[in-house]
Amino acid sequence: MKTSLPSIVLLLCLAAGCGKPSDPEKTAGSKPLVIGVSLMNMANEYIVNLNDTMTAEAKKAGVQLIVNDARRSAENQVRHIETFVAQKVDAIILNPCEVDASSPAVDKALAAGIPIVNVNSETQSKPTAFVGSHDEESARLAMEYIAGRLKGKGQIVIMHGYMGQAAQLKRDRGARDVLGKYPGLRVLAEQTAEWDRAKAVSLMENWLQTHGDAISAVFAQNDEMAMGALLAIERAKKKDQIIVVGVDAIGDALQAVKDGRLDATIFQDAAGQGAMAVELAVKLARKEAVKPETYIPFQLVTKDNVDKFLKPASR
Repeated sequence: MKTSLPSIVLLLCLAAGCGKPSDPEKTAGSKPLVIGVSLMNMANEYIVNLNDTMTAEAKKAGVQLIVNDARRSAENQVRHIETFVAQKVDAIILNPCEVDASSPAVDKALAAGIPIVNVNSETQSKPTAFVGSHDEESARLAMEYIAGRLKGKGQIVIMHGYMGQAAQLKRDRGARDVLGKYPGLRVLAEQTAEWDRAKAVSLMENWLQTHGDAISAVFAQNDEMAMGALLAIERAKKKDQIIVVGVDAIGDALQAVKDGRLDATIFQDAAGQGAMAVELAVKLARKEAVKPETYIPFQLVTKDNVDKFLKPASR
């Protein structure tokens, strides 16, 4: 059987897929973008929520994440970035442990020509992009709520986060801004519980033994510490005397607000921050322009509006 030249060309084109634009995501041999992630501390529920969102977003985008837990060590974060540089990842997401000590991690990424996105917390060294919230705002909302409940008069204890970390420094600054407006409010004691619930229980127990009925309110710089403080106060049967407010709106805290145990928390959008961090990292890896800074507002959560923030399974 004799086959004409046009027929041969047609058969070859059909076999090779002529006339169909190739899909770059599905081209044989193509590799997905790889993003290295260094998280501050996966023992913290807020950071777990942040990671869960980033993982889901990366899966939707067809991006591979390499996630490392720094366990509150800036030195670990520097080592993570050194490894990412050696692996030649396409971009890096950093959730910094400290403002100064985590800065070399940013410097190493930039020196290697790898774009780096800081999420949730800042460093002295400026990354390629940042996504988070104004931490001063969270403390102002919390302290204004406390001031209103106490009618501008009372004695407050403050639980700080990990000292030197951006959120700790800025939440302290925001609290001081409000305290300066209310001369009737006095800081009775303040100390770090390092964002940790168990350490907050011990610290609150010590304060109750030392200061007893003099304590009017507790401002904890995150909900893990607020829940620890609340547990110690409830054990001492003093909850009707002491207002407790935290920051982050983690699941336990939201339920405690709904149950009337925790007075208030400040909602920080882990899902919004995590999704934006992945989006920015992907765009930067593809050499696309992005805004250098993205801020997501905090919101006060009390029993009046807590249902808006609770997940359906928690109601």
